[in-house]
Amino acid sequence: MTYAIIENSGRQFFTEPGKFIDLNHINGEVGQIIYFNRVLFLKDNELIEIGHPFIEKIKVKGIILKHFKSKKIIVYKMNPKKGTRKTKGYRSHCTRVLIESIEKIDNKIN
Repeated sequence: MTYAIIENSGRQFFTEPGKFIDLNHINGEVGQIIYFNRVLFLKDNELIEIGHPFIEKIKVKGIILKHFKSKKIIVYKMNPKKGTRKTKGYRSHCTRVLIESIEKIDNKIN
């Protein structure tokens, strides 16, 4: 079983090949290939690598599946003795990414 923990936009995500993750909006077209190089942890069968802070030789390859809006968050404010009530809603823009593979980078100088 191969998996990695990556960091994107200040959050950490558990990734495996064939799974998808929902991230904050990424500029890119649907079907575009993107790479995540901020890999914090990697487990490949018996091999375990921990980054300090990141693993330099590993990158995670993903494909943008779609752009969408997340579930609505409702913010409600009320002043009990003033009789004021305020309700606001917010939906953030998200991107769904399919993790295709976890790859090693070869740093060979020609």
